[in-house]
Amino acid sequence: MLTTFKATAKKLPEGLQVETESRGFKIYMDEPEDLGGTNAAMNPVEALLCALGACQTIVASAFAEANDFSFEEFHVELEGDLDPDGFLGLSDVRKGFQEIRFSMHFKTNESQEKAEQFADFIEKTCPVGDCLTNGVKLVKGAVVRY
Repeated sequence: MLTTFKATAKKLPEGLQVETESRGFKIYMDEPEDLGGTNAAMNPVEALLCALGACQTIVASAFAEANDFSFEEFHVELEGDLDPDGFLGLSDVRKGFQEIRFSMHFKTNESQEKAEQFADFIEKTCPVGDCLTNGVKLVKGAVVRY
């Protein structure tokens, strides 16, 4: 059974600032000054990295017990390579990330082998990672003037 998640994004008056909302929770985004923003918040591609790391962290926490894996602490470090010239229309280079790298860090008494197996499970189970790895169909709806 499919579950539909919904979100909205609304342009704010200042610079390139945007207010996003889903289920009553808000995240603000902007761009750095060198990309035309006011640097008031992270930009959407930084938020994408955060979403991937958050998803991996949630999977780790939600499925550790079922995988007979225990840890005291967990965090993910992520980085992605993007050439802003594509977004700015200065070249034909891809507009999005060319590569995203991440490292999972466990504070655990489990073996290295078991930690690597659980990390593989996290990577295979994370919905955000699945979207990034396999792509997702984007469907433009109506364009509404008001």
